Amino acid sequence: MSDSSDSLKEAVREKYAGLARLARGGGKGSCCSPAGSPAGFCCAENYNTGEVAGLPPELPAASLGCGNPTALADLKPGQVVLDLGSGAGLDVLLAARRVGPAGKVYGLDMTDEMLALARENQKKSGITNVELIKGDMENIPLPDNHVDVVISNCVINLAADKARVIREAFRVLKPGGRLAVADMVWQREVPAWLRQNAELWAGCVAGTLTAEEYRRLLAEAGFAETGLEVTRVFSQSDLPEGFLTEEMKRGLLPYAGFLVSAFVRARKPIVGE
Repeated sequence: MSDSSDSLKEAVREKYAGLARLARGGGKGSCCSPAGSPAGFCCAENYNTGEVAGLPPELPAASLGCGNPTALADLKPGQVVLDLGSGAGLDVLLAARRVGPAGKVYGLDMTDEMLALARENQKKSGITNVELIKGDMENIPLPDNHVDVVISNCVINLAADKARVIREAFRVLKPGGRLAVADMVWQREVPAWLRQNAELWAGCVAGTLTAEEYRRLLAEAGFAETGLEVTRVFSQSDLPEGFLTEEMKRGLLPYAGFLVSAFVRARKPIVGE
C-alpha cells in the first residue's frame, strides 16, 4: 500500500475511533462531520421506531450511515450476512434479527473502539447470532464463497482501494449472493483538490465514487444485475461546516446538488448462467 493510502486509512481510523469514544460518552457525531458538529449526512431517520425497538436506545443516534441497507436488502431467515465497516453495530443487529437464529451476521471493522462499542451494544440487545471481527475490508478475513449477502452503510467511500473492496466482496459471496450497500455517490466528477483532501475523505466526500465509477468497478469485479437507486440528494448547505474553508465552499458551488446517497445492488452470477 502506498504512503498516501496508509495516511488515508489512518485518518479514517482516527476519525472513527474518536466518534466511538464520543458515543460511549453519550455524545453525538456523524460519519461525515467532526465530533460535536452538526449532523452532516448521517440519517438516523432512515430507521423507524418499530425496527429499532429492543435495541439500546442510544444506538440509532450513534449510527454513522447514510441509509438503511437492512431494510432494502431483502434478507431471509437462515442467511449468512457480512456488514463491511459495521461501526457501533446497528445494521449488524438489525440484520441478525432478520436472518433469525438459523442465520449469522459478521460485523467487520478495523477500529478497536468501534468493535468495543458494538460488543457492548450486542450484549445489551441479547442478540447472539453475530460475530464481530477486526479486519480490513480490502482484505476480508473470511473464506471464498462464504456469505449470502454483503451489506455496508456509508463505508466503501472511505476505502483507499475501492476496486479491491468490491473484488473482496465478490470473492466472499456465494454464487448467486448479493451486494446490497448504502453509500455516498457523486453524480458528476469532482476536482482533484477535493479528492486529495484527507479530512474530506474521512468525511465521506472526497473518496466518494461517481455513479459511473461504481458501475464500472462492480462490472470489472464480475458482478451482474447492478443497480444504483438515489435515496437522497444533498445540497452544499448539508456539507458539515467544520470541513470547509471559504475557498472550498466557493470551489464546490458548481457541484451543489450532485452529491447523493444511494442504494447500490449487484449479484454474483452462478457459474454457467
